[in-house]
Amino acid sequence: MRGSLIVLEGCDRVGKTTQCVKLIEKIAAYSGKASLLKFPDRSSLTGGLIDNYLRNKLELTDKVVHLLFSANRWELEPKMKNLLLNGTHLVVDRYAFSGVAYSAAKDGMDMEWCRSPDIGLPRPDLVVYLDLDPKSAASRIGYGEERYESRKFQEAVRNNFLKLKESYWMIVDARKSVDDMHEEIWDRVRKTIDECWKEPIEKLWC
Repeated sequence: MRGSLIVLEGCDRVGKTTQCVKLIEKIAAYSGKASLLKFPDRSSLTGGLIDNYLRNKLELTDKVVHLLFSANRWELEPKMKNLLLNGTHLVVDRYAFSGVAYSAAKDGMDMEWCRSPDIGLPRPDLVVYLDLDPKSAASRIGYGEERYESRKFQEAVRNNFLKLKESYWMIVDARKSVDDMHEEIWDRVRKTIDECWKEPIEKLWC
């Protein structure tokens, strides 16, 4: 029995981290082992560069930044597969979809080029996309502290996310209360856990 790979995606300040923490607690109580991962992983070698870039302490070209984010995910790919194959359910705060949605929102960046470095990563069993219009997101505490938090840019990112939507996605209205969102998400996650344990780990965009 393998673990399930659950990814939470969305624009900035939509409440992903809160929902990830609640899911980890619920999954652990329901099905045993559960682990939370967050991308970018700012503790690694590539993560340190990414952290400085996001905090406006380092300037890099758009393509270099995109490849750094992808490399950051590939750094953890062996760990992810090992945990899944040993029965641990993974809840992931941002994944390759964020990489594509954010990079392709920049001038001169092609969506297909942006997808290519992440082809072959473990494909999620479920992507939970928290949808919130940029105007509402801009009113939340902390908005604007990092590089990409501007309404115009976030609108482009949101459009890109919706272009990436596939059959294993669910879209949740992030204007709902924390508890209402959690109940909606948990219902789908529980079904995913119950169904995917006997299936192989598929590869992303292959």
